[in-house]
Amino acid sequence: MNRRSFLLSSAASSLALAPSSSLLAALAKDNAYRANIGIQLYTLRDALSKDAAGTLKKVAEAGYKQVELYGFPNCQPLIDGAKAAGLAINSAHFEWDSVINPKDEAMSDFKKIVARAKELGIGNLVIPYLQDNVRKTLADYKKIAANANKAAAIAKKEGIQLSYHNHAFEFEPKEGGKTGYDVFIEEFSADMQFEIDVFWVKVAAKDPAELITKLSGRVSQLHLKDLKKDTKVPEFGNLPADAFKELGNGMIPMEPIIEAASKAGVKHCHVEQDQSPDALASIKQSIDYLAKL
Repeated sequence: MNRRSFLLSSAASSLALAPSSSLLAALAKDNAYRANIGIQLYTLRDALSKDAAGTLKKVAEAGYKQVELYGFPNCQPLIDGAKAAGLAINSAHFEWDSVINPKDEAMSDFKKIVARAKELGIGNLVIPYLQDNVRKTLADYKKIAANANKAAAIAKKEGIQLSYHNHAFEFEPKEGGKTGYDVFIEEFSADMQFEIDVFWVKVAAKDPAELITKLSGRVSQLHLKDLKKDTKVPEFGNLPADAFKELGNGMIPMEPIIEAASKAGVKHCHVEQDQSPDALASIKQSIDYLAKL
């Protein structure tokens, strides 16, 4: 019996003994995350650079219902292609320096990004990354948190949620064993939320479902991707390209994550695969896996 069959069998047995409405909802075929599954378009960056409209049409044909932009707001071909394909745009990774290293106290560049997001009806903006030079110490993370809180308040006034997307480096112990992610958990205001990338959480040797549960009410979205079996964790350096796997083709069980997301009030889930020799084939495999759960 494979892992997926075992988990489904176990879940069915558990439901028979002690019915759980949350688990049943999480495994249901019409689960909101599956019914409205998204794709982080960075996955398809090579194909998009050659033919954005055609690639996004294939995304819709594969069964995806929404996209998460990258490089916003300078990504008009992605916006136009998504609209033409009937794909919703609920979230965008944006030019992070507008928050991390703002050019002025008023965060004028970020305000322009917020205005453009509002114009397009995008309800979520996500800080996607931190360059190495801005995250060396816990003090650096506190500065980032302060800037993020200020930006989140600006976004909230326009009805937009600001979140932070993790990699593994935020979980690397620093002074006194404390991590940058610990700082974010402590310092982020009520206006600021998390977009949890379950792959990178696992790379940091943490349990994604446990983290989602711990941050219940503070997680806006998830990135779903799988990690190659037998990968040694934690790993805070570079990973080989083949470490990134399609859902169901690695070591991360997705069922507990989806259940935790349902309980924690997560709004959107987006498939992402940073590296793949055939990205379109990979995203089809991942959505097929979700559909069969």
